[in-house]
Amino acid sequence: MSLEISLAFILFSYLLGAIPFGYILTKFYTGENIMELGSGNVGSTNVKRVAGKRIAIITQVFDMLKGFLPVALYLFIFNNQQNGSSFFIYYIAISSIVGHDFSVFLKFKGGKGVNTTLGASLLLAPYSVLVAVVFYLIVKWKFNYVSLGSIVLACALPLVELIINGLGPGFYYLLVCMALIVLLHKKNIIRLLNNIEPSS
Repeated sequence: MSLEISLAFILFSYLLGAIPFGYILTKFYTGENIMELGSGNVGSTNVKRVAGKRIAIITQVFDMLKGFLPVALYLFIFNNQQNGSSFFIYYIAISSIVGHDFSVFLKFKGGKGVNTTLGASLLLAPYSVLVAVVFYLIVKWKFNYVSLGSIVLACALPLVELIINGLGPGFYYLLVCMALIVLLHKKNIIRLLNNIEPSS
């Protein structure tokens, strides 16, 4: 595969990931700018606070799809064989996540990347995603904090991948995903440590 096609896939993945569905849907259904309300985040958790559960679920689905579709499309067309690097498919996935986290359409602001990470990783590390989601659900149910569940999910992804497949491309990819999610939850971590994080 040529360098031009490779770069086009990276750009496509980033731009698709950068579409701020939480912002668009909240604006359409409520007329409100979600970046000025709640946590100011465009992810589904803040959408739920501002626009309600139904719009939050729609946002969640679209945020997962914009991570899933570039990976699925690349695998469908090239089956990850013509590029010469087993890492390239992970660059595609990371591009969509970075697009969501730092959207060019929102002056490089965005969400925290949990749903887009899950969507992008579903075909690359399905068992790790499944186990991490189970951890998320348990933590959220036990402590009633979406943020804490998301942080645990992020940490579980590379750990489970390491246990299942060892030190491979999937592990390093999920390690980057974990770092992004934890970094973007910095304020939540501070609030959790100070016991002032709002419950779900």
